[in-house]
Amino acid sequence: MDTPTTRNGARLIRQVIIDIAVLLAIGAVLAMLAPLGTGYMSLPARMAYWMVLAVAGYAFYKPIGAIVLQLGPKLELPNWFLWSASVVIASVPMAILVWFVNEGRGPVRIPSLEVALVHYFFVLVVGAVITMLFNLLPVTGAARTPAPPVPPAESNPPASPPPAPVAEPPAQPAGPRFLERLPAQIGTDLIALEMEDHYVRAHTALGSELVLMRMRDAVAELDGIAGEQVHRSWWVARGAVADVKRDGRNVRLVLDNGIEAPVSRANLSLLKDRGWI
Repeated sequence: MDTPTTRNGARLIRQVIIDIAVLLAIGAVLAMLAPLGTGYMSLPARMAYWMVLAVAGYAFYKPIGAIVLQLGPKLELPNWFLWSASVVIASVPMAILVWFVNEGRGPVRIPSLEVALVHYFFVLVVGAVITMLFNLLPVTGAARTPAPPVPPAESNPPASPPPAPVAEPPAQPAGPRFLERLPAQIGTDLIALEMEDHYVRAHTALGSELVLMRMRDAVAELDGIAGEQVHRSWWVARGAVADVKRDGRNVRLVLDNGIEAPVSRANLSLLKDRGWI
């Protein structure tokens, strides 16, 4: 049965396959360049070495990056800081793995503090470069945005005397342009927008979809929809707020689909003045 859950699962599996394929390509490039003293290896050995480490790094950098970025709305920190923190954290287990791989089949030596720090620094640099390349490539996370439907061509009128000219009805105002970017299966009943890296996730009553654009550009295309940008990473439709949660000074809006949108302290007074809270 085709449901939003199954579609999201299939999309996730497809994205993981694409991510791993891109990492294997990056590993092949590193094997050709032979950085960090790997030039003594044969080409097949370098290929295996860099490809295995590139894919293994995916298991560290991807989940840790996702966890750190989840803290963004709560901590209100910039994305560059969160990405830097995720690379610094993920490079710790990655450095340990690389050390064991480099030791080969022999007994594993315990490095001195100086050697460990130098080793970690090189792993950090390689991890940061791969992470940057990985996130700059649109294919490793881009969401396809369907083109607006093309109206069917009008049939030719029958051969007859031309009718008397009539006044054309006034043009109807176009709907919010952002809704044209959403696939038909999730509808246009927009509930909220959530920023995810370089993308905006549109939440509707039928599901969600990633759109490759900045939050401020997406909000600019929402003319005619009552709502507010309640947080740097969130825009919420006025009619989608079902409840308000308070935890000390933290305020979150509970939406119709069950998700919760944080309210920044800078926007709290504005929402109170407009009757949201």
